[in-house]
Amino acid sequence: MNDSPADAPELFTWEFATDPYPAYAWLREHSPVHRTALPSGVEAWLVTRYEDARQALADTRLSKNPAHHDEPAHAKGKTGIPGERKAELMTHLLNIDPPDHTRLRRLVSKAFTPRRVAEFAPRVQELTDHLIDNFIEEGSADLIHDFAFPLPIYAICDLLGVPREDQDDFRDWAGMMIRHGGGPRGGVARSVKKMRGYLAELIHRKRENPGEDLISGLIRASDHGEHLTENEAAAMAFILLFAGFETTVNLIGNGVYALLRNPEQRERLQRSLDAGESGLLETGIEELLRYDGPVELATWRFATEPLTLGGQRIAAGDPVLVVLAAADRDPERFTDPDTLDLARRDNQHLGYGHGIHYCLGAPLARLEGQAALATLLRRLPDLRLAVEPTDLRWRGGLIMRGLRTLPVEFGPGLRCGESDTLSTL
Repeated sequence: MNDSPADAPELFTWEFATDPYPAYAWLREHSPVHRTALPSGVEAWLVTRYEDARQALADTRLSKNPAHHDEPAHAKGKTGIPGERKAELMTHLLNIDPPDHTRLRRLVSKAFTPRRVAEFAPRVQELTDHLIDNFIEEGSADLIHDFAFPLPIYAICDLLGVPREDQDDFRDWAGMMIRHGGGPRGGVARSVKKMRGYLAELIHRKRENPGEDLISGLIRASDHGEHLTENEAAAMAFILLFAGFETTVNLIGNGVYALLRNPEQRERLQRSLDAGESGLLETGIEELLRYDGPVELATWRFATEPLTLGGQRIAAGDPVLVVLAAADRDPERFTDPDTLDLARRDNQHLGYGHGIHYCLGAPLARLEGQAALATLLRRLPDLRLAVEPTDLRWRGGLIMRGLRTLPVEFGPGLRCGESDTLSTL
């Protein structure tokens, strides 16, 4: 803590995005609760040690509601998801505290029970095989564009009740959000606006003709005294889509890349799967979440009163960002934290958060991640990088961590599906 700010590593550059872990190690040791200017110009506290991170994630004095941000004029609208304020999509789980958070989470949690997720497993496997069928005969693919990105989009659209004929529109809007995630906020805001307009229309259609999907369930709840407004229903559908696809894109992309960079661990997993075992796949997904997880920083929190965190005094109204990627490599908590060990047992990582805001969709993301990795290793056993690791580019951005592309090569294989378009599935 004696080092001057001048000694601190440079954060949020393109070089940092490629490998942020050395910088996070410096912060953990020298400035574990560190005030910095973000690329947007907003100043915030970064929390990097595991114990401090776990405490912050559960601290009720750190609110999720942006109304508690003591934001200067230049920071207006620069926290949260671009465009959500104008589109009236603010009342979702990432922006609210109890009791509203408790009420809305209870309504939507029914869609993510272990039983419901297990019932959805055949559909996830069907999507996984279909997407691989689309490129398996080519001998090469971009695993982000061709596989990791569309899989969770189509899965969450099915859960929400977005008709198949409309799902490619959602894929386009989501793609724009990913492409612009680290650049101009206008591209994301335009996609959010289009998505908001579509969701308003879909909610109206579902009210007239409900089904067994999640949006219909939210409407039924609002019609039976749960006091869910149309804005709340739209915001809930929006955040489930937004949070439910990009985290899984990055889990699959980062996970495959980590396996390709650690061939002994990949071969170990492949042997386990060939033997019909699932244990290493289950612990392996948790380790990939810890080692290079999809969410680099937890979403925004704001101090509602002065507090002390990690020995640092934080003023009321200050933004606090918990750096999950740094906490999950803390050597005070994890043995050999920079080593990928798919069999790691004591692995209470923070990849999906902690406390009342623990990721609601974590069971679905785990299902999709396990299906994706197991099926890729089974059907493309000689999968390999098609470029040098130094040629890969990571998407800029504050919250998520993911590759822009992941070009791979493999021996061409056989399709296992008969259909050529998702509309026939």
